[in-house]
Amino acid sequence: MSSSSADVAWRRVGADGSITLTIQAQPGAKRTEVAGAHGAALKIRLAAPAVEGRANDTLIAFLAESFGVPRRNVTLVRGETGRRKTLRIESPTARPDREWETLQGS
Repeated sequence: MSSSSADVAWRRVGADGSITLTIQAQPGAKRTEVAGAHGAALKIRLAAPAVEGRANDTLIAFLAESFGVPRRNVTLVRGETGRRKTLRIESPTARPDREWETLQGS
């Protein structure tokens, strides 16, 4: 086994290198940031209201910037209208999720 961190409940890495994340979104926060694990999901606070897709847009932009990919590489797979979402990141150039593992959830 490699010394890279073991998979966590909220992340799956595909054979093609893509990353699938399970997110617990918290819209209406003061700033967009990762809050830590929330059960089997990664909690992300979003500085956007859950109105007209603005929270989803903010989440996609945040993940694209965090993983160093264009927005088109971040796909909302499931959970468009709910707080629990599944997103896929293709061809990530950065791996901030490795640091997010160590954050304590709330």
